[in-house]
Parts: sequence; C-alpha cells; structure tokens
Amino acid sequence: MKKRWWQIMAVLRTLLLVRHAKSSWKHSNLDDIDRPLNNRGIRDAPIMGQRLLARSLTPDLMVSSPAVRALATARAIAREVGYPLEAIVVDDELYAAHPDDVLDVVSAFHDNVQLALVVTHNPAITELANRFSKSPIENVPTCGILFVEASSWSRIDVATLVDFDYPKKR
Repeated sequence: MKKRWWQIMAVLRTLLLVRHAKSSWKHSNLDDIDRPLNNRGIRDAPIMGQRLLARSLTPDLMVSSPAVRALATARAIAREVGYPLEAIVVDDELYAAHPDDVLDVVSAFHDNVQLALVVTHNPAITELANRFSKSPIENVPTCGILFVEASSWSRIDVATLVDFDYPKKR
C-alpha cells in the first residue's frame, strides 16, 4: 500500500521550558533548594497555566526540579491545565543544572510523549533560549515559558524556539 504524504510526515515534539516563578528571599536561614514562591510567584504561575490552557496545551509529561519554588510552579501550572499533581516527575538533575544537563533529561523522554513541560532554573533556561532562538534573549524572566519544537527528543539539541511567553508580556 502506498503511503500518503500526511502519513509519512514527522510528528514534532513540543517542549515547554519553564523558569520557576518568582521566589522569596524572606527566610535567609533556608537553603536555596528550600526557598518558596513569593506573592508574585504564587500569582504568576496559575496565570501562565491559564495561558497554556487557552492554547489547548496540556502536557503528556511534566518534570520539575526538586527545588520548592520549581515544584510549586509545576503544581500551580498543573492545576490550571488539568495535569494530575501526583504524575509530576521530580528530577534532581534539573536543580542547578547546566543547559546540557537539561537536554540530557529531555532526550531521555519516551517517544510517545508529544508535549512535555520542564520546570527548571536560570541561567540554564536563558542559555537554552539563546541556543534555540535566532534572536538573542537577554533574560528569561521568572515564570517565563519557552515553546520549543524538535523532530524527536533524541534530537532536542537542534530544536527551534517557536514562541516565548512570560507574565508581564500581556
């Protein structure tokens, strides 16, 4: 049987790279990994989840850094898009990660995942933004989301930035 062009087209994978929402520096006795979100972060994370929902973007997989602020961001977004909180995967490699560490985590995703959301930290997020973008991005603000497309997770290193959103953009 002859295959039609739409049957042989590659299905793109979409990665939503999220910088955690704004964190609090109020408790100087806390270790960095234990810093919570501040009021702005608590406000912004659900707003960004609502923006994803408005675009019908519900991830097949959500992965977060173990940092309190990152996991709180992931949970707030998950609630808005209808992703089960207990299904959020916590990956220690995403805390204080180098951009290549983030890509290593993503490249291991299963092929059946079409849309993945990863919550991690700067400077890795901004460095990845500039790796995938044709125009320089000075800084990905807190709770900023990079919309990245790739032909496969194993080829995420040659992905393309197709959109960039953050709380103050609108």
